[in-house]
Amino acid sequence: MTTLRRVLYLDALLSAVVGVGLAAAPGWLFEDLLAQPPSPDTAIHRLAGVASVTLALLMVLVGHRVEELWWWCWAFVVLNAGAAIVATLEAAFGPPDAAAAWPWWTLAIGSWALAAAFLWGIARAGVEVPPP
Repeated sequence: MTTLRRVLYLDALLSAVVGVGLAAAPGWLFEDLLAQPPSPDTAIHRLAGVASVTLALLMVLVGHRVEELWWWCWAFVVLNAGAAIVATLEAAFGPPDAAAAWPWWTLAIGSWALAAAFLWGIARAGVEVPPP
């Protein structure tokens, strides 16, 4: 359970930091820091930031009771694998001419790593405690 708890807390920290950045300063984050073209509307980015902070809170809640709720982590596997697929496809085939691809590759690699870490933690937890 220790591995799964650590992965939950790490993902929660990353999600919260990114979420606060998206909600507070989407223009600076996307245009200046990540070298992406300007967006005509930042409301969707701010909403994604709020959702990211909310997911971080859910990860912490599951982490606090991971002995009972470890199988809930499948939702975070789906989240990270889905983000990894989207980011990989965007990095490989979709960035606009003026956009940097490195943020997408970074997101893809990080998301694949977190999905794999969750799978590893779930496998170890499944050996320790059978599902309810």
